[in-house]
Amino acid sequence: MKFSLFLHMERLDESQTYQQLHADFIELAKMADQGGMHAIWTGEHHGMDFTIAPNPFLNLIDLSHHTKNVRLGTGTVIAPFWHPIKLAGEAAMTDIITGGRLDLGIARGAYNFEYERLMPGMDAMEAGGRMRELVPAVQNLWKGDYAHDGKFTQFPSTTSAPKPLQRGGVPMWIAARDPHSHKFAVEHGCNVQVTPLWQGMTEIQNLMTAFKNAKAEHGEGKNPKIMLLQHAYVGSDADDVAIAAKCISRFYCYFGAWFKNERPIRQGLLEPLSEEEMAKIDMYAPEKMLENMPIGTPEQVIEKLKVYEDLGYDEFAFWIDSSMTFEQKQASLRRFIDDVMPAFA
Repeated sequence: MKFSLFLHMERLDESQTYQQLHADFIELAKMADQGGMHAIWTGEHHGMDFTIAPNPFLNLIDLSHHTKNVRLGTGTVIAPFWHPIKLAGEAAMTDIITGGRLDLGIARGAYNFEYERLMPGMDAMEAGGRMRELVPAVQNLWKGDYAHDGKFTQFPSTTSAPKPLQRGGVPMWIAARDPHSHKFAVEHGCNVQVTPLWQGMTEIQNLMTAFKNAKAEHGEGKNPKIMLLQHAYVGSDADDVAIAAKCISRFYCYFGAWFKNERPIRQGLLEPLSEEEMAKIDMYAPEKMLENMPIGTPEQVIEKLKVYEDLGYDEFAFWIDSSMTFEQKQASLRRFIDDVMPAFA
């Protein structure tokens, strides 16, 4: 099983400047590269200081000048916000600039907050349809001289300019949860990224079952891979682990509030949640974080990751966005590189 780092610029309040957040982003990415991690992933979000990532290609091109070996992936671009010609061309140019290190992850999107602002009136079903139309269109544009007459976009014969550096095009990943998404990914020669969020081992097993079923039914002649994206923390001792679990619990309380899209937002920041409000959300309790995620001492994290490897996951993406300080993230990532990864060498 390979290991990668998933990160954004993120903040819950204005105590950190954007410049400092960017410097922290670069430093963690450099640690991942120098520590022998396989890839760095960063996503796309708009109008939210909770996740500051308006164009992942900009960030990946930036990272390509600070790193040497890691793959650089979009985790993920939001399909409804892209025209196929624009996505094909910008991804191809990014692949060229990064020296053929790009992986292109694509999702339908998660936040209704963003849909309301960029695609008013669109729901998750339409977003999924747009993603399923976008993926083969981009693949065909990389081959060239492709005309498209779809439900959501139409254009005459067009070739992506430029074309990707990687032969056969940039590897594509589909964010998948339900069996139909796994099937779509495998049928179209894409890899699969799954994100169980705060949910536990049953969800992780079910996601792998869906992938294996899709691979058995539609994967002949293909070799799709599956990546598990999940929050993690490697602590120095039990007290450190307990603090981290509370931080990740806080992250999910804010995540849930953004997802519900009911709370006041000012200057890209959600109205702060009180400790009392967060304590009432049982499914995001620190104990649930400890139970359902690889959060613990190096030995405890290794034990849980070995289970994922045995299930068949090809890659584990260490999701480091967590409402904790840069120093906490840095120390955890260092322990992950030095104390956890060698157990899988």
